[in-house]
Amino acid sequence: MLPHLRIFQPHPNVLAFYDGRVPGYRFAAGDNWVDDGALSLGIASYAIVDGEDALVYDTHVSVAHAQAIRAALEARGVRRITVVLSHWHLDHIAGNAVFADCEIVSCARTAVHMRDNRAAIEAGTYDGPPAIAPLVLPTRTFEDHLTLKIGTIAVELRHYDIHSDDGVVLWLPASRLLLAGDTLEDTVTYVAEPANLTRHVPELERLAALNPQRILPNHGCPERIASGGYGPGLIPATARYVRALIGMASGTQSPATPLRGLIAADLKDGTLIYYPDYEAVHARNVASVTGL
Repeated sequence: MLPHLRIFQPHPNVLAFYDGRVPGYRFAAGDNWVDDGALSLGIASYAIVDGEDALVYDTHVSVAHAQAIRAALEARGVRRITVVLSHWHLDHIAGNAVFADCEIVSCARTAVHMRDNRAAIEAGTYDGPPAIAPLVLPTRTFEDHLTLKIGTIAVELRHYDIHSDDGVVLWLPASRLLLAGDTLEDTVTYVAEPANLTRHVPELERLAALNPQRILPNHGCPERIASGGYGPGLIPATARYVRALIGMASGTQSPATPLRGLIAADLKDGTLIYYPDYEAVHARNVASVTGL
């Protein structure tokens, strides 16, 4: 049913459930947010597993994907699952119903956004089809910081206003591993809230202060994710791109600058990996910040 869902183990106790970036593959016919905003770019949900305990970080783009995640974890002996949502965007919450019997944790802002938009999401009119019905809401929320224990593994949930004002990353201090959700993305970030863009730069600096050794974003190159993720340079690379977009909005940076030109140094040293579908993301970003 899900012919291109791949399961990677980029780190001990960490599984990545990756789908997309497959030429010609579509989840459904017609325009839909699963294909056009998620699978076309590639997307991963993650699980942190220790014995019979697991944390599922985002429930993926469909109920079928979430069922596959849960089945894979239970096949490994998992009996207790906690779900953490990185933010409220549809490609991260679509499988919540599969985990309706589990604790679902989110930033308080995520719960508000989900409640406020629930009717449209369930009707399939918020961002177009497919509908997410029923939309299962978080059962526990926090404001800035929360620490969970998954078996013997300490996992810190930290809130950042990057990409979306309710962004939540997972920080594993013992291994200095950062699971970044959509706060970081390769090839470039997707600007969902252009009015908040200037806030993202200091928030990226605050994120960099964690000094991670490896980073696992939800959207990125599958081979890079499978081999352990990105280096810490992904954070300043994202900040440079955001500053360039801010420059376009203020008139100090030409909006006609090609994407490859904007990120040339980060492509050359391997911090970023060019993926052609991000040309459309970049064009949308430019339009959203300049009004052109």
